[in-house]
Amino acid sequence: MPREKLIHMANQIATFCQSNPQGARHTADVADHINKYWDPRMRRQLLEVATSGPTDDIHPLVLAALPAVRVPP
Repeated sequence: MPREKLIHMANQIATFCQSNPQGARHTADVADHINKYWDPRMRRQLLEVATSGPTDDIHPLVLAALPAVRVPP
């Protein structure tokens, strides 16, 4: 998947979760959504994108959620 589309999708999730009035759950909500609904290949690609180049276009909640994103071996 193109990097721009992947980042756009992740940022949309973060923006939605941020609007939810659950306080500190925002980061967990982003990770939960990505873990439940994204294909493992997409999760792996997101982690690769976030660790291999600039991250200024990635929402801070997405970056904060990355340690909780599960990627199979």
